[in-house]
Amino acid sequence: MAGKKLNFEQSLEKLEDIVRHLEKGDMPLSDSLKLFEEGTALLTSCNQMLDDAEQKVVKLKKGPDRAPIELPFEGEE
Repeated sequence: MAGKKLNFEQSLEKLEDIVRHLEKGDMPLSDSLKLFEEGTALLTSCNQMLDDAEQKVVKLKKGPDRAPIELPFEGEE
């Protein structure tokens, strides 16, 4: 899938597939390293997508000066 940007679900599925292959332990070291590098890149991409999504769902409330203030997610303190 070179050149094609994966969405979060596709990236996570590919990452899980890589983990399964690496856990088998039946590949040559060079192939394992390539998969590990690909998995690391996918993990970074997934984390960035989650960070971006979190920023979009932050609850905002108008403060005393009518400027928005950030509220914590439910369950956060």
